[in-house]
Formats: sequence, C-alpha cells, structure tokens
Amino acid sequence: MSINLESMKELLIFLGKSLFSVLEALVFTLISKPQKNVAGEIVLITGSGSGLGRLLALQFARLGSVLVLWDIHTEGNEKTCQMALEAGATRVYTYTCDCSQKEEVYRMAEQVKKDVGDVSILINNAGIVTGKKFPDCPDELMEKSFDVNFKAHLWTYKAFLPAMIAKNHGHLVCISSSAGLVGVNGLADYCASKFAALGFAESVLLEMHVQNYRGIKTTIICPFFIKTGMFEGCTTGCPTLLPILEPEYAVQKIVEAILQEKVYLYLPKFLYFLMFLKSFLPIKTGLLIGDYLGIFQAMDGFTGKKKV
Repeated sequence: MSINLESMKELLIFLGKSLFSVLEALVFTLISKPQKNVAGEIVLITGSGSGLGRLLALQFARLGSVLVLWDIHTEGNEKTCQMALEAGATRVYTYTCDCSQKEEVYRMAEQVKKDVGDVSILINNAGIVTGKKFPDCPDELMEKSFDVNFKAHLWTYKAFLPAMIAKNHGHLVCISSSAGLVGVNGLADYCASKFAALGFAESVLLEMHVQNYRGIKTTIICPFFIKTGMFEGCTTGCPTLLPILEPEYAVQKIVEAILQEKVYLYLPKFLYFLMFLKSFLPIKTGLLIGDYLGIFQAMDGFTGKKKV
C-alpha cells in the first residue's frame, strides 16, 4: 500500500509540474517574457565578419556587451569591429580564426581567456553552403561543411563550457537552420551538418539539465533562407508563408529569443506548423506540400555568396 501511495504521490507531483509548465508556456506566448540584461556579458560570435554575424555583433554592442569577434576574414572582421564601436560598444576584441580547425579554435580560445576573460554567451554562427547535389559535391567540400557547420561547435563548447559550468552561468546559442529540421533538395551535406549541430546542442542542453546546471541556457535557431548573400539565387515558391527573410528582422528575433532565454526559435512561424504536419502526415502528403510550396526547387538558381 505504501508503495502505491508513494507512486501516486510522484504521479501527482509530475502532473502538477507538467500542467504548470504548459500554463507558463501559454502565458509567455500571449505576453513577452522579461528580457535579461546582457550588459557586461562577454559575447563571442563566430563568423562575425559579415552577414548575420555582423548584425548580431551590432545588436549586442547596443546592449552594452563585451564583444569577441571571430572570423576567417580579417578585413571583414575589423570592419565589424569599427561598426560595433560606432554602435556604442566600449570593448571589442577581434581574432582571425578558422573555426574548422580544432587546434586553432583551442589556441584562440586560450588567447581570449587571457585577453578578455571567460566567455558567457557563445554564439556559433559561422557557416558555409556548397549548394551542390550530393553526387556532384566533392568530398573535400562535404568535409568542410561538417568542419564549419558542426564540428566547430564541438571545439568551441569544449573550450568555453567548462568556465560556464564552474560559475553555473552562461548561454549557448546554436545557429542551425530550417534545413536542420527537414531535408532539402540540393542541400544534403548542409542539412546533415545542421541536423548534427541541432542534435548536439539539444544533447548538451539535456546534460546541463540532468547535472542541475540550470544557470546555463541554450537557444537553438532554425531560420529559413536569409538575405545575407549566403543563399544568393535561392527562391521561395510561397513567399507569403515561407518568405526569404530580411537580415534585420531575423537578427531582431534571434536577439529577442536569446534575451528571453527561449530554447527554440523557428523563422518564419509557419515552420512550426510544417514541423507539426511532418510529425504525422504520410510522406506522400509531405511531398505534395513540398511541391506546392516550391521547396524542392528552392536551390535551382543558387549562386552563393559572391567572392570579393
């Protein structure tokens, strides 16, 4: 009898906590969750020399954060630094770093710790797109996709997570993709690397939860194509439901998600509905939806970022 009572007690506690969590989520769907203060936080952004990374740097500059900017292109990164200072940042540190190289990441991480201190917000933003059909994609390009889009996350987490654990304070931000949620024609290697990044970020989130490091937050971002040049030439067959995103809008929503400590952010919101449909519809129906939305032809005109 005592065992049954104990089991019933555990069940009631579980149901009560579950109901509270659902109600809390509903409340914060209707009203904005309070935003945390990131002034003085040390924010490291990979791929900061252009595009989304540069815009993220400018947003955090306006919020009073200390910026650590990593990019393989020195000139672009220095330009971001100058723009961040003009936007109000008081401390900006730039490093030329190839995030696909493990030893270089570790070496630069040690330098950051000496120069700046412990990173408290890590934004893994650096990414590349090959844009080739799988049979036509050279092996070295597929390996590079994994090195930049996924493996770099392993090395940066290894370098900066221990200090976050020691303080039970930090925020890990994974810039994945809608292509990390569903396969996309013409993006096999990119999808695989973004699926991997998302799965890795979720796994570390669970590790922090189980080990009771509740002060370490995770935010996983899954946007559709953004007009940063990376997906130049790509199209959408249904711009009302799946628009190619304006960079300023995407960055605004990403920063809001970080400040509100959301775990997931899909852009546009229609992606939430698509993922719901994917979970139960027959595959034939899913293919019909993909045809109707023009998703399978999205990469047909891909040219990619222009070299400068």
